[in-house]
Amino acid sequence: MTKRSNWSIPYFIFLVLFVILPLVLVIVYAFQSNEGGFTLANIGKFFSDSDAISTFALSLEVAIENTLICILLGYPAAYILADKQLNRSAVTIVLFILPMWINALMRTLATSELFNVLGFTLGKGTLLFGMVYDYLPFMIYPIYNILQKMDKSYGEAAEDLGATPLQVFTKVTLPLSMPGIMSGVMMVFMPTVSTFAIAEFLTNNKIKLFGTIIQENINSSMWNYGSALALIMLIIIGITSLFSSEESNAAEGGLI
Repeated sequence: MTKRSNWSIPYFIFLVLFVILPLVLVIVYAFQSNEGGFTLANIGKFFSDSDAISTFALSLEVAIENTLICILLGYPAAYILADKQLNRSAVTIVLFILPMWINALMRTLATSELFNVLGFTLGKGTLLFGMVYDYLPFMIYPIYNILQKMDKSYGEAAEDLGATPLQVFTKVTLPLSMPGIMSGVMMVFMPTVSTFAIAEFLTNNKIKLFGTIIQENINSSMWNYGSALALIMLIIIGITSLFSSEESNAAEGGLI
């Protein structure tokens, strides 16, 4: 145990048992028939299942709407928190991050009960409200982190060259903060696509998202089809992550 590399062994074991092995099992079950042989029928079933496709399209719609709302609300909040002239209290920052310290399921149950007490009809509106409430801190924090570390001399140089405050924001601040925005998008968009608990509690199962279908298949012991749906979702999320990383690097590199 004198070698520094030996200290990584527990982390490697954890990675194998709780990350690599579950992914391997998902892939194996996705391409396995009920008799145990290799098949592509599970993947093909998704493309012929109109309910699954429509649910996946609805999940993408909700994820996009939730992400856009979080950007519209999160960016101004992060900008105010990062500006020392507008915010001089560290307590304000803690208040925005505080919801992340509470279990998401507890927040969702509390939100659902609040709607029931107020007499609101549970539906897409309450679902989006709950999504934004749960994921908004994950949009604020990465943007705030980037804005706080941003070199203020860029904006000052733009002002010296005659740029207006709006031009400084659109030409300097916004492009430089794109890595934070993209990080926030990934932290909000991905969980929204795959979630099921929030939709279950905030709509009384009136609206089903893609994660709900996966859960229902697994609970019904339809492991093969459920794994195929999970694999398709992982592939799409992986592709989205790849394109988002390239766009973030391009935005960051364009300013160097």
